[in-house]
Amino acid sequence: MNGYTNQYLVNTVNSASPEQLMLMLYDGAIRFLGMGIQAIDNKMIDKRSYYINKASAIISEFAATLDHTQDAGLAENLDALYCYMLGRLQDANLSNDTEPLNEVKTMLSDLRTTWAQAIDLNKQDSKAIKTGYAAVGSDVQPAAPRKSFAVAM
Repeated sequence: MNGYTNQYLVNTVNSASPEQLMLMLYDGAIRFLGMGIQAIDNKMIDKRSYYINKASAIISEFAATLDHTQDAGLAENLDALYCYMLGRLQDANLSNDTEPLNEVKTMLSDLRTTWAQAIDLNKQDSKAIKTGYAAVGSDVQPAAPRKSFAVAM
């Protein structure tokens, strides 16, 4: 990576919102799992472990930063899911098998999509609350605040 690319990445991370950072981390974990799958297919054992460990570190960070005070049930479910994912990554690393990596990659992709939708909904609600109204069908009604979804950050 050259100096300009490094500076771009530093600026991107420093200017990102917590929600954007979370989505970037999901993207990174998904990318690392794809690279781990390629490493297994190409019989590159050292690279396999490297990429699986990178993805594991991101998933571990997600688990460590769960806020159990916002929605304890959701946080517990996410914690259990992250623990399951970590176990599957360990299985993949020990057995040199792509199936667990594909499984976790799919789960992370689904979670990323769900978080992106929740972030968009939260932005729409925030915008509606700031203007004082939320459009529902063809009627215009006062906006009702939603419960915060901020569990992972």
